[in-house]
Amino acid sequence: MESTAIDFDGLIRPGDTIMWGQSHAEPVTLMRALVRARRRLARIRVFLGIGFAEVLEPEHADSIDFLAYCGSGSNRKLARAGVLDILPAHYSQLPGLIRSRALRVDVVMLQVSPPDAQGRHSLGLAREYLVEAVKGARTVIAEVHPGVPWTFGGPYLRASDLDLLVRSDAAFPEHPKNAPGEIEQAIGRHVADFVDDGATLQTGIGAIPDAVLAALADRRELGVHSGSIGDGIAALAQSGAISNARKTIDAGITVGGVLIGSERLRRFAHGNASLELRGTEYTHDPCVLGRIERFVAINSAVEVDLTGQVNAEVAAGTYVGAVGGVGDFLRAAQASRGGVPIVALPSTAGRHGRIVVRVSGPVTVPRSDACVIVTEYGAADLRGLSLAQRVPRMIAIAHPDHREQLERDARACSM
Repeated sequence: MESTAIDFDGLIRPGDTIMWGQSHAEPVTLMRALVRARRRLARIRVFLGIGFAEVLEPEHADSIDFLAYCGSGSNRKLARAGVLDILPAHYSQLPGLIRSRALRVDVVMLQVSPPDAQGRHSLGLAREYLVEAVKGARTVIAEVHPGVPWTFGGPYLRASDLDLLVRSDAAFPEHPKNAPGEIEQAIGRHVADFVDDGATLQTGIGAIPDAVLAALADRRELGVHSGSIGDGIAALAQSGAISNARKTIDAGITVGGVLIGSERLRRFAHGNASLELRGTEYTHDPCVLGRIERFVAINSAVEVDLTGQVNAEVAAGTYVGAVGGVGDFLRAAQASRGGVPIVALPSTAGRHGRIVVRVSGPVTVPRSDACVIVTEYGAADLRGLSLAQRVPRMIAIAHPDHREQLERDARACSM
């Protein structure tokens, strides 16, 4: 049923949990309508990914309980206000949690593309955990947006599959401009040293992944199997550096879960049969990842300690990151033939060092999952190293102003 009005009566019930896509896949028109109707709907819960739309505010907690897997984007203000609860789960676990209803999803709100010639709407910019949620939700509501690309990968929905379909022309959130500076470019060059022709890449989003991808312009026959796909991937594909020809699974196809980027990325994705978006049960599944050779996983962190423990979640007491897919992808790269697990981060955040004696937040990646740690000062390959061997390698990539203190603190801790 297609409508221009949005009436949630009979579709959303008190106590329901509602899920929608993240970043540019947020159904902005439906979100705004939900916020307006929240008091009439009584208390509900929403599950959030990365927020870009700036629709949700802390005061909406008067009727909405906020649950998220991450503290990124507009979720940060909810976290700082103390109204955001966190589900600290590996991304690979989300489909199973939804399927078992340990993470109950009653209503799914989607942003979909205009239909193709066969009347099929694509999920457009995101599949991820939405694929499993659509299967089990009592109610599926969608907004169709003319700017959403028709992307391959399924599932495809017809109007008859939806309980309510509304039209939307809401502006896409402005894509954060993270132009790489000197530090990010230096990190990108160091990471690029670990990427050979024919490697299959996984990256996140932001200035450091963009700098890494820019440094790979001279590589050939690269592949992509990633959670997120951004403008940097589109640029490399259009330049010919990415062909996916040597991938050991999905040859010829760039595989991702969500598109996070600008209008350029949306144009690249529209009707592009060499790009497929898949559900999290595929993109992050260890059995699938285990079949990828030369898998290079490039992830970020809040801080890393001298033994290789990684905190990717909490900074200064606020939840700003996620467990997310970092553990899934790094462990897959460790096991991959010719693979490289990489954690890349600047050596400082303001005056504070990000190479530390002990992490100040949770251990997202344990030191037993040894990685290559990269800052603008170089790379510390911790694979196969003892704890005593790791300490000087890590201090060597810390900011020069912090190395002497790190050495003293390491001695005091008998490292």
